[in-house]
Amino acid sequence: MKNLAVSRRYAKALILIGQEDGQAEQYNEELKSLVGLFDTQEGFEKALINPLFNKNDRKKVLEAVLAAIDPSAVMKSFMILLFDKGRIGFLREIASYYNDLADELKGVVKASIVSATELSSEAVEKIKGALSKKTGKTIVLNVEQDPSLIGGVVTKIGDLVLDGSVKTQLINMRETLNKGESV
Repeated sequence: MKNLAVSRRYAKALILIGQEDGQAEQYNEELKSLVGLFDTQEGFEKALINPLFNKNDRKKVLEAVLAAIDPSAVMKSFMILLFDKGRIGFLREIASYYNDLADELKGVVKASIVSATELSSEAVEKIKGALSKKTGKTIVLNVEQDPSLIGGVVTKIGDLVLDGSVKTQLINMRETLNKGESV
């Protein structure tokens, strides 16, 4: 949990810089490519985070890679800061959260719908349209299926959860009956 809070802090700091200088989307792309390097260049990430290697040598490796890919000055400074603070291992989480923040800046919000049965494309578009109208933002929708819901849908937008599933309604009804209240 602490890692998530730390990652969010760094991502928020970088997005503020991006908002100020108008480069938020460029930083997003640079973060994605740096994460891509971690994913494709076997041993690169380990070389940077492994405390068994000399810290100065690890920093030289990072500086050499940054010189080769030539990111913006802000991104170079950001990566060096992450390294110096021992946070370079959080790069994936920082990039992921930064991407969400950059999407919000563009007016794009990620939402998910979980339904008991498969929804028709018309139903998905109607829900997407309603969510877009309600939030005033463009919605990127992830649709999943979970038969255990029995019926209805559960919609999540950020931290907001709208649970209209039959399963939850039955659980609530059972709790109400257990308390002896009338339904």
